[in-house]
Amino acid sequence: MILLGVNVDHCATLRQARYRQNSRTVGGPVEPDAVALALLCERAGADGITVHLREDRRHIQDRDVRRMREAISTRLNLEMACTPAMIAYAIEVKPDSVCLVPESREEVTTEGGLDITGRRERVSAAVDRLSEAGIVTSLFIDPEEKQIEMSSQVRAPWIELHTGAYANAYYVSPAQRADEWERLRRGAILAHSLGLTVNAGHGINYVNIPEVRILPFVHELNIGHSIIGRALFTGIEEAVREMKARMNP
Repeated sequence: MILLGVNVDHCATLRQARYRQNSRTVGGPVEPDAVALALLCERAGADGITVHLREDRRHIQDRDVRRMREAISTRLNLEMACTPAMIAYAIEVKPDSVCLVPESREEVTTEGGLDITGRRERVSAAVDRLSEAGIVTSLFIDPEEKQIEMSSQVRAPWIELHTGAYANAYYVSPAQRADEWERLRRGAILAHSLGLTVNAGHGINYVNIPEVRILPFVHELNIGHSIIGRALFTGIEEAVREMKARMNP
């Protein structure tokens, strides 16, 4: 069974589009509530909930994370930048796992993986601090040999392979799609051989999931945009159930 982590960031994106200046994150006219959505995802079979607390707080807010930590009964996965402030925040809130990701204020959503080779000492120190606090650390990386090997060297137990390039190539040409798929396949095999738990995410949808699901050794997929988009038409519970069924037919 492949596990499903549902990213609920874009529920908060919708809320912030109207209520960004409101001091509340829920209650009164402020809606929708990302925590309420997360509970429905769990009820439909989600194995975990993922939220990305960005430094610019463009969607998920600090209070969302704290409420999520208290409310959900599965696992809370906190995506965040590798900065001292965010590491201190994670140690205080204690999510079940943290996924260290790159951040650019210009991007709409996280594009590209974390460059560990360029910041080895910083990432290694973050992994150590989070591990000491009992938080499992994952590194969001491109399926490149040097990044995977470096993930093992900094003692991260998990990686999340960035599937964005594959997802983009899926609609461009069969040749590009095959090339990107081979990068992912080889990356997953290498990571597994190094003792890393292999997760994957970004751009996974109801069309490409039949191929993504056969990625070797994949443990969990983190999916947000496609599920939230489908939920507009089917409701969140049906959207989650359908994705899980396609992941594990």
